[in-house]
Amino acid sequence: MSLLSAARRVSDGVNRAAIVLCVACVLAMLAISFTGFLYTLFTGDALSWTYSLARLFLPWIGLVSTTIALRSGEHVAMTLLVRLLPASLVKLAAIATLLVMAGFALLMIWYGWSFFLNATQVYMVSDTIQISHHWTAITVPLTGAIFLLHLVYGFDLLEHFSDENALIDEALDDPGIDDSVLDSKSEVRP
Repeated sequence: MSLLSAARRVSDGVNRAAIVLCVACVLAMLAISFTGFLYTLFTGDALSWTYSLARLFLPWIGLVSTTIALRSGEHVAMTLLVRLLPASLVKLAAIATLLVMAGFALLMIWYGWSFFLNATQVYMVSDTIQISHHWTAITVPLTGAIFLLHLVYGFDLLEHFSDENALIDEALDDPGIDDSVLDSKSEVRP
């Protein structure tokens, strides 16, 4: 097994773990909010800590889910502009895009780690529930590291190197479409 295929396997495993983590955070957030709602419904009083505690999951959901979007190719892409370029410039634009992504990931790790180390405050959810600011601060360098890891997929992360018709056919799992028809209608440049 080559180093690249091993790194891609790790990337896939981390992506699955990120999906599970985001789902768990959403479920925890909903459970905490629903508990507060039920408590208010049955007692008439409010639990002041439920919504404050639920908000602590938002950085995890927001940042980690961006890594899932990157890996799935669901990020913002300017494909119309890229499709107007000649093939050589498309490759150059793709390389520049990957370099910018890598730079962004490295900046997230560099500044995010410093942010994490300097996060000495305690978030007062209530007088008995206190959560260290490290809980939310660690998401920044973690997200950068996952971004960097997903870059092992290179051009596969970029939308303008995929065949939309084949992706739609695969998603619909329509065996009635002949692959030669898809190849003839493909707008993807070599």
